[in-house]
Amino acid sequence: MTLIGGTGLVRAQGTPVVERILVEGAQRIEPDTIRTYLRVTEGDSFDREAIDQSLKALFGTGLFADVSLRREGNDLVVVVVENPIINRVAFEGNKRIENETLAREVQLRPRVVYTRAKVQEDVKRILEVYRRSGRYAVAVDPKIIELPQNRVDLVFEIDEGPATYVRRITFVGNTAFSDSSLREVIATKEERWYRLLSSSDTFDPDRLTFDRELLRRFYLSNGYADFEVRSAVAELTPARESFFITFTVDEGDRYRVGSVDIQTSLEDLTPELLRPSLEIEEGDWYDAERIEETVQNITQSVGALGYAFVDVRPQVERDREANVINLTFDVREGPRVFVERIEIEGNVRTLDEVIRREIQLVEGDAFNSAKLRRSRQRIRDLGFFETVEVTNEPVIDKPDRTVINVEVEEQSTGELSFGVGWSSNLGAMVEVGVRERNLLGRGQDLSARLSWAERRTELDLSFTEPYFLDRPISAGFDLFAIERDLEDESSHQVRLQGASLRFGYRYSSRWRHDFKYTLQRQDIFDVEDDASLFIKEQEGVEVLSMIGHSLTYDTRDSRLIPTEGYRLQIANDLAGLGGDARFLRTDVDASYHYPLGDEMNWSPEWVVGVRGHVGYILGLGEDVSIRHRYFLGGNNLRGFAPSGAAPRDTATDDALGGNWMADGSLEVRFPLGLPEELGLGAKVFTDWGLSGEPDGIPDEDLDHDVALRGSIGIGVLWSSPLGPVNVEVATPILKQSYDEEELFRISFGSRF
Repeated sequence: MTLIGGTGLVRAQGTPVVERILVEGAQRIEPDTIRTYLRVTEGDSFDREAIDQSLKALFGTGLFADVSLRREGNDLVVVVVENPIINRVAFEGNKRIENETLAREVQLRPRVVYTRAKVQEDVKRILEVYRRSGRYAVAVDPKIIELPQNRVDLVFEIDEGPATYVRRITFVGNTAFSDSSLREVIATKEERWYRLLSSSDTFDPDRLTFDRELLRRFYLSNGYADFEVRSAVAELTPARESFFITFTVDEGDRYRVGSVDIQTSLEDLTPELLRPSLEIEEGDWYDAERIEETVQNITQSVGALGYAFVDVRPQVERDREANVINLTFDVREGPRVFVERIEIEGNVRTLDEVIRREIQLVEGDAFNSAKLRRSRQRIRDLGFFETVEVTNEPVIDKPDRTVINVEVEEQSTGELSFGVGWSSNLGAMVEVGVRERNLLGRGQDLSARLSWAERRTELDLSFTEPYFLDRPISAGFDLFAIERDLEDESSHQVRLQGASLRFGYRYSSRWRHDFKYTLQRQDIFDVEDDASLFIKEQEGVEVLSMIGHSLTYDTRDSRLIPTEGYRLQIANDLAGLGGDARFLRTDVDASYHYPLGDEMNWSPEWVVGVRGHVGYILGLGEDVSIRHRYFLGGNNLRGFAPSGAAPRDTATDDALGGNWMADGSLEVRFPLGLPEELGLGAKVFTDWGLSGEPDGIPDEDLDHDVALRGSIGIGVLWSSPLGPVNVEVATPILKQSYDEEELFRISFGSRF
């Protein structure tokens, strides 16, 4: 029961009640709207708890900079100060990151209510954007400019500061692999002047997480099944200008593969049918990648036999005393789940189709976890993304459906290279190159290179489409122009201009087949007056029209400086489909590398390498031109000058080349004991070779014997920023009196 008296509205017990709720300070917001947020209404008693909750509710809306509630008689007065409306958001001082990029990151926008909390959150977001780009010394100061009608301009004043580079990367606990070897594995790099166009030497916590995964994959592929990254710590210097990163690892023991078995519970499927799918054998070093390849092969083989739902699980049994792992591939029926759809996120520049074509599942397929894992690896191997996450989740109300989610973060794919040097074969040299590995986001590869040397000038333009006609076939073209001074060897110069069309495909991760068509104009000019008559006869222009192919099997762990594995290649070229030259050429190459440290408990940098090559060219209805013959000496037979062991004219001493050649090397690389960051190693080697005679030249006009040549030497290998550099000293131990020697040689690139 309530009573109305002269003093206002009171309850029967004498407790005062709220007669009116008055709102002061409202400008844009209607008073009735403000009243809806209150926990007290007219006619309620003045309850402290309800009033306190009303105050919190008004602050919680984010609409007000200040709120107060007071009692005047039986009136409750609500006084508000409205937050202003943002008129414009601007960024000042940012040079490294564009306004559009920052605007996408912040929450506040024009016509949005300004609040201090949101401003602080946006400051944190801007700092995080800069930290991802390697700038940890950045400072962000938000300023507001007051405007009429309770509006403000919000300005983020940014002091970007210097880039925060990774000064040093060290590893603790590694004995099998050196720090320099592990630095090559991870994506984060140490600060170097030549990484001007790369962000790999700036600190990124997401990249550091990916580095842990790269290290794990590397060790698991080299037999270390118990490997673990215990910690990855990034320490920022007090000046906030650089990071020191330390990886603490536990390598564990190295395991070989013991028994390899297959067991299956599928009806009418015997293990013998699946044994050809095995990529790993007893006695091999344990290799997680090859185990995954085996899972993929078995999955495909079982699918080809009509089993749509299959789950292949490798079971591992460790024998720690013998350092052996026994493998059993358990093939069983998988869950009957289908792919509903595939969602791709995070790719701003790269087209969806570039990612989608690497996924081995499509909408409607039977879901397969092995194919999902392989898809994740294939996307990572593109090299376009810093991080790749591929997951699947069930569809609500559809237990037999799943959605595959692909989330990527892009990285820079452009490269600019510049190099200067000196080669004993070419003289002083300068090289400039530019490359884009993801042209227009289509996954295409475009590169251009100009190299100039005292005895050679070359211009190359190359383009590759990795998925020609939407099929897993690489196709591309090359344009080239080369001028070479051969006066020291054969008293002439040669100029080439031409183009090549090529395509190739992979049978598996190791087998590759490539085809090429070449159309080339080759001009022999500036033949010296005292040159060989057999060279003068060939002066002028020849047009070459040639098709060829190469079949390659490669298990090496690196193409530049391999430490383990082998490579086999056979190549055939046929010239004569138009043009002036007509010949058939065959080359067979083989190389093998073995780490001596595995067996002798030495440093893993002790590596023995064996290389061999045999080539033969047969003229079709005509003699083979000097342009296409084989020349022994120089890079393929150290200790001898370029073409120094080739057949030569008895009268002029000009090298004429031969129709066949065989050469090989045995090399042992070992560390020098110097600091690893210098990238210096040493080697001892021996080279051997012999060459056949050219067609159409009488024996009495040739200085040549089909006799074995050999040399021994030592060298220093420098893993320079521009690629491997070899400095070698060699001397012949088996030669002919007319051969030309070369004691010292410096070259760029790898011989194997």
